Amino acid sequence: MQKPTLVVVSGPPGAGKTTLAHRLARGIGCPAICRDEIKEGMVHAAGEFVAAPSDELTVRTLPTFFQVLEVLLTAGVTTVAEAAFQDRIWRPHLEPLAEIANIRVVHCQVPAATALTRIRQRQQQNPARRAHADSHLGDREAHAAGHDGFDRVRLDVPQLEVDTGDDYRPGLDEIVAFANGGR
Repeated sequence: MQKPTLVVVSGPPGAGKTTLAHRLARGIGCPAICRDEIKEGMVHAAGEFVAAPSDELTVRTLPTFFQVLEVLLTAGVTTVAEAAFQDRIWRPHLEPLAEIANIRVVHCQVPAATALTRIRQRQQQNPARRAHADSHLGDREAHAAGHDGFDRVRLDVPQLEVDTGDDYRPGLDEIVAFANGGR
């Protein structure tokens, strides 16, 4: 039996990862597992909750995210995984998964100003965003420094750069073909 593929969609906050992950998963025909959506789902059972860096739900979300990936991949399910994790988080958790899956990385990128605009829009449009401590992103200079200093995942696996500005460059069909590479 051939290994399933794990398509990692990564990049800084506001880079368009979640939207691309869901579109990519539909194009491939597989599930998309998104770290923020797991945390947002936890808020429903949390009662009174105030998001903060390293809050209780954030701490619980990390192992849950990777456990879900492991369950799916062990079952032979090709999966799209999306999160704004930097290398120090992604790599230690992805390396063991390379034994059970072929990993491919899609790195999303946009200018910092575009990312900040997207973050502000989703805060206003989505009440579930209360699960995230995004308030520090109100400072344009601090956001730009964090955005530009994003430490991307570094694994010796196929990688693709995607500009998610106005549309996708390369296009969605090319991204799906990259994700399906080797099958």
